[in-house]
Parts: sequence; structure tokens; C-alpha cells
Amino acid sequence: MSRLFVTPRDLNFISDITKEVIKDVIGQFCYYYPISELKTQTHEVYNEALRKFYDNPIKIDCLVDPQQSTDTKVDQFSIDAQWKITVYAQWRDFVNKGINPCIGDYISFSDVFYEITERVFDGYIYGLPEHKRGVKLMGIKARESLFKAITLGPTDISRPEPDAVQTTFVQQRGFVENSEGPTGDVRDMQQNGLLDPPQDGPREVSSKGDPDGVGSAFYDDEVP
Repeated sequence: MSRLFVTPRDLNFISDITKEVIKDVIGQFCYYYPISELKTQTHEVYNEALRKFYDNPIKIDCLVDPQQSTDTKVDQFSIDAQWKITVYAQWRDFVNKGINPCIGDYISFSDVFYEITERVFDGYIYGLPEHKRGVKLMGIKARESLFKAITLGPTDISRPEPDAVQTTFVQQRGFVENSEGPTGDVRDMQQNGLLDPPQDGPREVSSKGDPDGVGSAFYDDEVP
């Protein structure tokens, strides 16, 4: 499509709508572990790392397509199940947060860690090369001997950790912070003065919305 009919306002609107769906409605996320080149030492001859060390994990809002074991190999030593994962994220959100995912870095979803094996940009908005629709990260289950990290929830209802089951979901809505801390969320329409920030703030699903103690529910300050 011609640049004559696609304005920065249109591109910002598309970006903000995508963020709203992912961050304020769906609420799915994973953790990204950038490998530290300073901490990770490689073999002098083979140029391979015996064990990889990472910087602090970063929570990224995304859509996740985890797959069960797709290729199971049995030998005289053990059973090796090759689990795979595909993560879809908005590229502009990564740019806003200064994240540049690379092949060889790691991500975790549930209680499984994956090594990123492929990074693919998911097309261009109206064919404009500088405005990518998103980025797709594909990975396979990491070997425990190569990468080890503390498991962060939510993971599974059967696990005993307090964060194994997520009971609170807080929207971001372009605010610098919400009740969970800094968001890093940027809504371009608000930043450019075209829209005012929501006056009612980020809403949440939590025990605050359930006075009967049955479970988490939508919380609204205006609801008695």
C-alpha cells in the first residue's frame, strides 16, 4: 500500500491495539533469558560453552504455542524428548524495552526452559520494511547440563510453589507502573498526545474482586 495513505497515526493505532489485546485482555507471557557474553566462557578449541550464564530474566508479553514432545528418542542411556515452543511477540514492544532476542538465548514457559533456535519477523505492516508486525521465536527444550535457572511461575497446578498458579492478572494500559511494579509499557497514541491515559487506571482480576473468598474475580473500585 502507498505511503500516501498510511500515516504514522495509523501505524501507532495498530501497535496500540495489538498491545491492548495482548497485555490487557489475554495476559499470556513468558520469561526471556539473555545470555551474558561476559559471564559465559567458551572452550578455547571448540568455541562452545560448557555452561551458559544469563542476565536477569525479562518478562515479555506474548502469545505462546507450546507443543508436546514431537520427537522422542530412546537409546541405551535414557529417553530424550524434544519439546518445542513458538512465541509470538510484538516487535515494537521489544524495541521500546530495548530487547533484542537472539538465537542461543533462552525462554521459559510453565516449568520448561527452551533454547531459541530461530527468530523470524512476521511480515511488514502494509509492506513497510521499518514497521514489522511481530517477531516469532522458535525453540527446543534446553539441556539441563547446559542451562539451569530458577523456575518462575505460573507452572502447573500440581506444583507446591506459591506462584505455581497465577491468581492475579493486572492490566498495563500504557501506565508506567501498575500494582505489580514497573510495566515498561508504551502506548504511542498516549505518548504523542492523541489519547489521554485511562482515568480509571489498570484494572485487575484478583481476590479483591471476590469478597466471598471463592476465587479471583474482576476488580473495579466503583463496584460496591
